[in-house]
Amino acid sequence: MDVLLLGASGRIGQRIANELLDRGHNVTGVSRSGHVDGIDDPDFEAVAGDATNHIDIADLAEGHDAVASALGPSEDEDPGVLVEMAEAVVEGMRDAGVDRLVWTGGAGGLHVAPDTRLIETEEFPEEWEPVARAAIEAYQVFEAADDLNWTYVAPAALIEPGERTGEYRTAEGELVADEDGESYISMEDFAVAFVDELESGDHVHTYLGTGY
Repeated sequence: MDVLLLGASGRIGQRIANELLDRGHNVTGVSRSGHVDGIDDPDFEAVAGDATNHIDIADLAEGHDAVASALGPSEDEDPGVLVEMAEAVVEGMRDAGVDRLVWTGGAGGLHVAPDTRLIETEEFPEEWEPVARAAIEAYQVFEAADDLNWTYVAPAALIEPGERTGEYRTAEGELVADEDGESYISMEDFAVAFVDELESGDHVHTYLGTGY
């Protein structure tokens, strides 16, 4: 596939790019600056783009088979920029005639019980709430976009750099945790799960939790 990857310069974005390239896909990696460090592959092209501008998204997406996103707010940005990005990506993809989207979401909106989401638990860190709420609002933008084949892939409660094992579990709308209640995934295995979904399309129109 020819994949447009938004947020390619971030830690998760770089790992998704490398996973795509290792599987033989062509990747156009978008960042604000147009530079993506740490990726040296003839099938990778780094370009500049504004993910809050639907015209930029449409121009960049044209000719691609799918759009992948590892977008997130920088430390000095209002978390609400996630919603602006979601709206711009949806509109831009429509303009470009591209309908497959896989988006790196947040775990906050995943359920830990039938009527309780992770963000609503006492253990959820207060400082994470603004980004988590913005991520949930972004999900709602996709939820309303029935004309796009989107999948919102969320990591476990804790995601860190680590080992690529190729092993993971998924759950639709639910936080993935182990027998001890720990919810964790490495960035490398999250990239595996993300690209598996991009290739298979098994969970279209789904908020998909990942973890071990």
